[in-house]
Amino acid sequence: MNPFSSEDRLVARLTESLALACGLSPDTSKLISDAAALHDVGKNFICKNILNKPGKLTPNKYSIMKIHTVLGASILSKLHGEFRTVAMNISAFHHEKWDGTGYWGCKGGDVPYYCQMVSICDIFVAVTSSSRPYKQPWTQREALRYINNESSKTFCPNLANIFQSLFSKTA
Repeated sequence: MNPFSSEDRLVARLTESLALACGLSPDTSKLISDAAALHDVGKNFICKNILNKPGKLTPNKYSIMKIHTVLGASILSKLHGEFRTVAMNISAFHHEKWDGTGYWGCKGGDVPYYCQMVSICDIFVAVTSSSRPYKQPWTQREALRYINNESSKTFCPNLANIFQSLFSKTA
């Protein structure tokens, strides 16, 4: 039995492709990809009525949702070696934004580059997913337009451009 959802696996695959496109070695890209599959492990401890709530979360429920990043990092702290560090950072920082308006207010270069990669891939998968009961999925084109529009706000501009180029090669 595979413990990862199809969305987790897709985030991992996209992250590996993005890391390779950024010039990282295959071994480093695979390490980041494997850790990216665990980015939302903390969500296992968030109430399903919060995770699946239609519409915007109340401030209190949003605060609870944010905790999944801390819970995930705590769970992953039991691992060892470089994988431990990468997995913990990805869990902790994958909702940070380039302009500092993310979950914990970390900005741009304060967030490890590989966490910024996971952020783009996670959002792309989330908005194009048909498994979210609280929203209609976007088309790939709509998601790429969003990433382009959010470049320099939500996403590192360089990473947003490289991510876009992954899709222009397949189009």
